[in-house]
Amino acid sequence: MLQLPLAEIHVDTESFSAIVLVSAVAAVIAATVPRRFAPPVVVLELFLGILVGPHVFSIASVDEFIEFFSNLGLGMLFYFAGYEIDFHRIRGRPLRLGAWGWVFSIVLAHVVGLGLEVSGLVLSALYVGCAMATTAIGTLIPILRDNDELQTGFGTYLLAAGGAGEFGPILLVTLFLSTDRPLHEAAILIAFVLLAIAVALVSTRLAWRGWPALERTFEASSQLAVRVTVVLVFGLVLLAGKLGLDILLGGFVAGLITRLALRGHELHVFESKLTAVGFGFFVPFFFVVSGISFDLAALGSVTAILKLIMFFALFLFVRGLPAMLLYRNDLDLRDRTALAFFSATELPLVVAITTIAVELGHMKTSTSAGLVGAAMLSTLVFPFIGLALRKREQAESGEQPPPDPLQAPAPA
Repeated sequence: MLQLPLAEIHVDTESFSAIVLVSAVAAVIAATVPRRFAPPVVVLELFLGILVGPHVFSIASVDEFIEFFSNLGLGMLFYFAGYEIDFHRIRGRPLRLGAWGWVFSIVLAHVVGLGLEVSGLVLSALYVGCAMATTAIGTLIPILRDNDELQTGFGTYLLAAGGAGEFGPILLVTLFLSTDRPLHEAAILIAFVLLAIAVALVSTRLAWRGWPALERTFEASSQLAVRVTVVLVFGLVLLAGKLGLDILLGGFVAGLITRLALRGHELHVFESKLTAVGFGFFVPFFFVVSGISFDLAALGSVTAILKLIMFFALFLFVRGLPAMLLYRNDLDLRDRTALAFFSATELPLVVAITTIAVELGHMKTSTSAGLVGAAMLSTLVFPFIGLALRKREQAESGEQPPPDPLQAPAPA
C-alpha cells in the first residue's frame, strides 16, 4: 500500500496494477479469439474482475482511489452513449418508437415489480421496475462498432431504442430514486439542462470557428481537441455531482453536446483518438472494478440464484416485448427479435440503481445480486444472439455492412 501523507490518499498500487493488467489481458483474449466466437470485451473484463476480486483469488480490492477512477470510466461510458445518439439521424420515427418503447417497458416493469412486491419476493417495485427497464447502450456501442452495425438502418433503430432506455432511467434515478426531494431535484435538473444548452450553443459556435485549429492538433502532441473534450466530460460529471445529480447524467449530456457541436465536420480521426482514450483505459477500468465489486457470495443461496434466472428472463420480457410489438411495420421478424435481445442487454444502470436501493434499505442483497448477476449474464448472452440474428438476416437479404471509415481504401 502506497501512502501519500500530504494528500492523505492511500493508493493500493497492487490492486491498481492488477486492474490495468486485467484490462490488457481481456483485450488480448478478445483480439486473438476468432471474431465469430469472441465474447464482448466488456464481458471478459467483468469476468476477469470477478476472478481477481476478493471472492475468488483476492488479488485486487476496491479503495477510494480506485473507485474514483471507476467513476471516471462510468462517466466516459455514458459520454460515448450520448455521443453516438445523433438526433439528426434518429429523429422522426426511430426516436418516437424508441421513446414509446421505453414508456411501454417502464409501465410493464412496474406492473411486474408490483406483483413481485405483493408476493414478497422484493421489497420495492419502484427500484426493481426501474432496474428492469434499462438498456446498456453504452455497453453495446463497442460491440456494435466492432461488428459494423452502428451505421446500418437497424443500428439507427437500436440507437434510438437504447438511448431512450438509458436516458429515461437516468432521469428516474436523478429525480426519484436517489433523493427524497423530487421537486428540489427537478429544479436543479432544469437549471443543469439550461446550463448544458448554453454550453452546447457556445461549443457549437466555437467549434465552427476553431475547427481548423483543432484539426491541426490531431497529429500534434498538444491534442487540443481531445483535451477539450475530456475537460467537457469531467467538468459536466463534476458539476452534476456537485449539484446532487447523478454523474451518469453529466457524462451523457457531455456526449450529446459534443455530437451537436461537431456535427458536419470530418470526425473520423477525432473519434479514433477519443475512442483510444476512453475504451483504452477509463471504460475498461469501470468494468473490471464492477467485476471486483460484485458480491459473488450473495449468489450462494438458492433464492439468489432463482432470482437471477427470474430477472434474466424478465429483462427480455420487459424490454423485448415492446420491440416485438411496436416495430412490426418497420423491421421483419428476425430484426425485431435481434432488437429485442439487444434492448434487453443491461448492466451499468442496474448496478447504479441496486446500489442506491441497498443503501436506502429498499432492496435485499439477494435481490441486488440477482439483478446484477442477471445483467452480467444478459451482457454475455443477449448481444451474441442479436449479432447471430443480424448476420443471418444480412446473409439472406444480401445486406452489406458499411465500410470501415478508418480503413484506407484499396488502391485502384
